[in-house]
Amino acid sequence: MRRTWKFLVGLLVGLAALTVTADQLMNRTLHRWFERDLQLRGELALHGIERALSEAWQQRDQPRIVDLLLDLTRDDRIMAVALCSRDSPVEVSTPDLPAELHCPQVLEQAKRSPTLPLRDAVNLRSGRVHLTLLPFAQRSAQPALLALVHDLSFADRRETAGRRFLLIAFFVLGAAASILTLLLSRGLWRTWTETLRRQLRSGDSEEEFLPLLSEVRLLMSELSRERDQQRQEGRWSPARLQQVLQSYVQGERVILLANREPYIHTRDPQGEIRVLHPASGLVTAIEPVMRACSGVWIAHGSGAADRETADAQGRLRVPPSSQDADRYWLRRVWLSEAEEQGYYYGFANEGLWALCHVAHTRPEFRSRDFEFYRLVNQRFADAVCSEAQSEDPIVLVQDYHFALAPALIRQRLPKAMIITFWHIPWPSAERFGICPWHRELLTGLLGSSIVGFHTQAHCNNFLEAVERFLEARIDHSHNSVVRGGNSTLVRPYPISIAWPNPWAEQAPSVSSCRESVRQELGISPDALIGLGVDRIDYTKGIEERLLAAESLLEQHPELRGRFVFVQLGAPSRTVIPRYRTLNESLESLAARINLRFGNDRYKPIVFARAHHEPPTVFRYYRAAEFCYVSSLHDGMNLVAKEFIAARDDEEGVLLLSQFAGAAYELTEALIVNPYDIGQASAAMHLALTMPTSAQRDRMRALRGLVAEFNVYRWAGRMLIDAARLRERERLSHRLREAPHSALRFNLPAWARGTREPF
Repeated sequence: MRRTWKFLVGLLVGLAALTVTADQLMNRTLHRWFERDLQLRGELALHGIERALSEAWQQRDQPRIVDLLLDLTRDDRIMAVALCSRDSPVEVSTPDLPAELHCPQVLEQAKRSPTLPLRDAVNLRSGRVHLTLLPFAQRSAQPALLALVHDLSFADRRETAGRRFLLIAFFVLGAAASILTLLLSRGLWRTWTETLRRQLRSGDSEEEFLPLLSEVRLLMSELSRERDQQRQEGRWSPARLQQVLQSYVQGERVILLANREPYIHTRDPQGEIRVLHPASGLVTAIEPVMRACSGVWIAHGSGAADRETADAQGRLRVPPSSQDADRYWLRRVWLSEAEEQGYYYGFANEGLWALCHVAHTRPEFRSRDFEFYRLVNQRFADAVCSEAQSEDPIVLVQDYHFALAPALIRQRLPKAMIITFWHIPWPSAERFGICPWHRELLTGLLGSSIVGFHTQAHCNNFLEAVERFLEARIDHSHNSVVRGGNSTLVRPYPISIAWPNPWAEQAPSVSSCRESVRQELGISPDALIGLGVDRIDYTKGIEERLLAAESLLEQHPELRGRFVFVQLGAPSRTVIPRYRTLNESLESLAARINLRFGNDRYKPIVFARAHHEPPTVFRYYRAAEFCYVSSLHDGMNLVAKEFIAARDDEEGVLLLSQFAGAAYELTEALIVNPYDIGQASAAMHLALTMPTSAQRDRMRALRGLVAEFNVYRWAGRMLIDAARLRERERLSHRLREAPHSALRFNLPAWARGTREPF
């Protein structure tokens, strides 16, 4: 009932607004009608006496002119008439001409408005009148104007009556139509919901209701389970993720396939073995998940001391120094130099990475590289199958390095639950078609049970590519692909970071971090620090970032000597020429800006091109006034979320590129176009001058979002979807094995779990 009253009140307000608008439109329309009518009347009146009046005007017969003008005033709507000479102050008028409308005023009005007749009503003490000016005797030696003063009282009366009638009719018709629509919609909704409730209660549903009821029951069950779980367990955490594994997948260990390993063993200059954490968003996100889930991580062993620290099968327990409860197995796969060059640097990075990122670098595709890519995918797929302890293991395939692996694993483990997550953007179908092996890549990915992306837009691009290049049926209502009797779900799962973040918890206080960072940089205690943290990659927009810092110093000279922009850049893929060129370009750009604005004691750009361990990175996060993530194109970019996690003081400002996937979630950041250097530099200045209260409002909202949508939720949602899909497939398999039972109960095909091949 309350909603109905709200609707009716809104309806009345809307009708009132429409009525006012209609009144204004009618008022303008009636005025135009009356003006045309008065103009026509004046022209007809002049036409009737024009010959006689012209003769009298030429002869200057004033009594005759007055008589003729008086004849015009016999029309009860013409109050008075005047004949005014243009060249001399000659005036002949009827006796009742108002003083305000004598010839001097009329001629002055005609000069101000050359368009005749004048359409302005004149307000006199006796009422409103309309002055119509008609040219008279223009070809003679004495041109004149004939001024007709029309009484508008009749028009006012007619206008009032017409408006009243039209407004009442409009209001009544609008109210009747709206109320009738309301009654019909409520009646239809009530009939539909009662029918649906009856079908739900009885369970004896019509066949056309069965798909809908199935979806409703599934949705209600899902919401109920999620609500109960949220009430009991609260925010997603490692413990809750472990509980999901126990509840949904019976505690099975997870097999994770990724190119990058979470721990790299190398040697320092003294020959001692050191453990490094790679500068990888994928590792940052997934390593806490593996600690919670246990299992095995299969990756390329790339460290100089990796073989020495693993057993004969390339296996070791990680993390190196941790309790057994947090440990899992790392299995390293060894590649030759040629294999690494062709598979990783060649096809994966010169080809797919450049193809999927709109960063204006031409992708390079070579047949030899693709053969290595196929070979390495097969080797990693074999490693996954050798680690499987059941016929239907859970396999998480990570990123563009292993697009062929899902189908290869499916050939040997047809019942496996394979979840593939694509960490980089998926391009449009037209752009993806550039790759000569696009069909092979799509076929490989469709060996997955679930294919995940960061955003719905990337899911849509993937489905469009499948629809264009493969013979498959796209189920848009469920975002799935059916091909050869197998179904692959396509879902958005925005990745995140661990919360609470262990590196943030271990970091010193914000004041200590600021003091230590300023001492390291050799800058004053009140210096302002801007920060960028990235692998050195052409998709990250580092050049645009430094140019924005340069523009900031140009536009705000007061910041010179006080503002420092620090770029922590981990060298990456320097074997590839494009990356070597980028490193050289960044070094040159930083040197040019420092030469322009710096001196012996002050360098506005600090380009720290080296690998930095997480404790160092988080110290800089906490010391900076702002962090700028300027990706030209990015699937997500977890640097933005790491910066948020580091700021438990709820201060600092995040500048975020609109082309990063994180921009869809982190709307409280300052969203910028990194190509617009002026906009980015203005955002930097805004971040440096933003009041503390505004910083805290933004950061509090950002921290709440990252805490709620953390990486454990990301993994949990994928595992829950995979477990439900597995149960449906098991049920379908049992139903297919008992066709007579299905026929006896007269179940439709979709309920028997059968699918017609495309």
